[in-house]
Amino acid sequence: MGLKDRRTDDLPPLARPDHDVAHWRRQLLAEINLDDLALLSTAQRRARLEKVVGHIIGREGPVLSTNERIDLIQRVVDEALGLGVLEPLLADPTITEIMVNGPDNVYVERAGRIQRISTTFATEDQLYQTIDRIVSRVNRRVDESTPMVDARLPTGERVNVIIPPLSLVGPVLTIRRFPRSYRLEELAELGALDENTTMLLAALVRARFNIVISGGTGTGKTTLLNALSAFVPPRERIVTIEDSAELRLMQEHVISLESRPANIEGVGEVTIRHLVRNALRMRPDRIIVGEVRGAETLDMLQAMNTGHEGSMVTVHSNSPEDAVSRLETLASMSEIKIAFEAIRDQINNAVDVIVQLERVGDGSRRIREVAVVVSRRREEFRLSPVVTFDRKTVGGWRCHPLPSGAADRLARAGEPVPAVFGVEGEEVTTR
Repeated sequence: MGLKDRRTDDLPPLARPDHDVAHWRRQLLAEINLDDLALLSTAQRRARLEKVVGHIIGREGPVLSTNERIDLIQRVVDEALGLGVLEPLLADPTITEIMVNGPDNVYVERAGRIQRISTTFATEDQLYQTIDRIVSRVNRRVDESTPMVDARLPTGERVNVIIPPLSLVGPVLTIRRFPRSYRLEELAELGALDENTTMLLAALVRARFNIVISGGTGTGKTTLLNALSAFVPPRERIVTIEDSAELRLMQEHVISLESRPANIEGVGEVTIRHLVRNALRMRPDRIIVGEVRGAETLDMLQAMNTGHEGSMVTVHSNSPEDAVSRLETLASMSEIKIAFEAIRDQINNAVDVIVQLERVGDGSRRIREVAVVVSRRREEFRLSPVVTFDRKTVGGWRCHPLPSGAADRLARAGEPVPAVFGVEGEEVTTR
């Protein structure tokens, strides 16, 4: 069994106190040539250090069992190369989120459930050193003058740090892992949606409907967005825009853009809005935005209204109706002063479908509703639900008739309407 094959909360206790890791790390640095080490790949570097540490412990260290020896070697190398006690957690594929609430309280999320684990930092200083390693890699800093920072690891995980005096429990470090890429059919097998909804969503993407994916934190918005993108025809040019590049599109012609925070001097920031505006000059067929949360919403709506049909975006909200209201509010945050009536017209003309996600008590995620926007210019927002989740229904999901406008558009695109939906007039729910 390799050094990283073990579950992190099953690690054996060390025979020596945690602070001895720092001692062995100093011994390691005294024996290696850092210039030679820089020429090696990450895997080669780790293998070399494990060998050297094993030799040092065998020569100078105490008598340890095999498991204790493996554990000590791993911890010393993790401390020398990476993020110390966090390295085994990052290597555990079952962990989707790591939450450090001070040096003595570490929680992880597995299968949608949060659990406390036995991993701890030896001291608060060790936790601060780990935080400094993370933020320094992206030319950021965290101190009393800037006690909050967002960053990401070289492997892409999103990181948030908040420290005292804002945090009353000590330094708090939150690391969100990349969601695994799922096909829509795989999500159906996991119970996130049914076969009819899968067929409908695939048809809507191919027919170039503009889609908003709505849901709260951790409901699987990015996962669904990635799954839906698989139905974009390969001949189209796609530009993706994200705070942290998480999307893994399978098409060949994809340009991935990522925002950039300001540097230590407070300059050089590139926001989502900057990237959306720039994307319009890149001749995209579709624009996919990981999440809108500010003034960039107006630019995204304008892009959807000016020849970029089939674009997709996610937004934090609790229902399709709330998603429309939130888009309206976010679009009004632009420095361009636009009347709410004009913003409403932009949303009516830009957004075709809203997919609402939810996270249930057992940690699973599912589609709760698919609603078609049937209102048009100078009308109040009106939504027609075509899929709803109902526990009383066999299988959970109920299919409702498609509005005639959406059905006609699917037919013109050569996408047959799944028979279970049928077609009728625009029977709607009004906000």
